Amino acid sequence: MSELLGILQDRTFARSTAATSASYPQERRLDAAQLASYLDRRAYAVVGSTRADGRPHSAMSVYIRREATFWLPTVAGSVRERNLRAKPWLTMVIAEGDHDDHIAVLIEGSAEVVGPSLVPSDVRAAVTGDWVSTWIRLTAERLLSYADEGKAI
Repeated sequence: MSELLGILQDRTFARSTAATSASYPQERRLDAAQLASYLDRRAYAVVGSTRADGRPHSAMSVYIRREATFWLPTVAGSVRERNLRAKPWLTMVIAEGDHDDHIAVLIEGSAEVVGPSLVPSDVRAAVTGDWVSTWIRLTAERLLSYADEGKAI
């Protein structure tokens, strides 16, 4: 059901500033099906959170998408987990390519730390190894995308 991603993007741009809309012109945005395809073929994102003192924190993370929910495996006690307990909001950037050959999707939303028992079994099964001790559930609330003219999606 990729329509939800398209609706979310449309809603985000409806509330965006003129500068944001100009930076992400309509003809360069991914449509709902392209968004779903791109996000599902990618595995990693740069994830940003906010430390208790207000400083930013970013790190790479694997993610598993289900509709407009993104599941991020992590270890208990990580900086990201501690940050979310104080300020439950994340940003994610999923990008590839450079210069005139790139795609970028930016996602923001509320996030919460959840125990493994609350994570769908197919999501848990998507991550191998025994390093995961807790999960983060990001519910996308804002989504922006851009694909260069020559970039195949």
